[in-house]
Amino acid sequence: MSATPLAAHPSARPAPAFRGRIGRDARSGHYAVPRRYRLHLSPADPDGLRIAVTHSLLGLDHACPVTFLPAVPDCPDGGHCALRPLYEASAHRYTGPALAPVLSDDWSGRIVSTHGPDIARDLARHFGGGRTSLYPCGRESEIEAVERMCAEGIEGAAQRAGAAGAEESRSTEALGTLLGTLGVLDRGLGSQPYLLGDQISAADVELWVALVQLDTVHRHHLDADAVRRIAGHPALWAYARRLAAHPAFGAHLDLDGVNRRHHARCQGLEAAGSAVQILDWAAHSTSGTRTQPQVRQV
Repeated sequence: MSATPLAAHPSARPAPAFRGRIGRDARSGHYAVPRRYRLHLSPADPDGLRIAVTHSLLGLDHACPVTFLPAVPDCPDGGHCALRPLYEASAHRYTGPALAPVLSDDWSGRIVSTHGPDIARDLARHFGGGRTSLYPCGRESEIEAVERMCAEGIEGAAQRAGAAGAEESRSTEALGTLLGTLGVLDRGLGSQPYLLGDQISAADVELWVALVQLDTVHRHHLDADAVRRIAGHPALWAYARRLAAHPAFGAHLDLDGVNRRHHARCQGLEAAGSAVQILDWAAHSTSGTRTQPQVRQV
């Protein structure tokens, strides 16, 4: 699939408190050493789900252990109490929320990065070990274009279309953007199994997580007609269903956690679309058979 980049838009993701890189700068001391680093993730969070899927696709259970966090953060500021010591050890008098995802360095007891896209790229580039390349050489710009399409054309547009109190014209425009983006993706997937061809890439991880969010979160704030039109992209939703059955994807799909996180954070009004589920994610996913060696629950 050839993806055309959208115009630049502000990211919906919060600015990362830490943005170190593995292997980028020798002076940082962050060398790619197996079992040196640890991930701290909540798969109910979109960034956490993206990294968890990437981690499983690369088979990194032993090389980079994972600590899974609760679906709903347990601090009043929206952070995780379990991450507070790491944040305080990494920044003198840190006062912000202790947010996930986190890539930490077990050697120093400090945080390397809280920037989800950088974490996923560094895992793939420095710990992939010759497995399927999630960032194929020469396809980086296409992957970045898909990331922008998902962030603005799907997630951002869905949020604007379902925003409480929004003017009808703005909601209609946002829904048009959403449907247009889904249409482009649907046509591309009608002729090939994955976004970049015959192999799963980071672009597929990005799109699949956006579709999960669209059906499990954003759908609740759209009317029934909008959800019907969103569902009218057969190749796209068949693709989402097929990936949900893949162990690296479906095993991390915490539907109850996504629902609890959504209701804990959401201040919008539910619309008629909340009753119309596009996919039966539980029926197609492998979440009921999850196995996570070398994983610590907190």
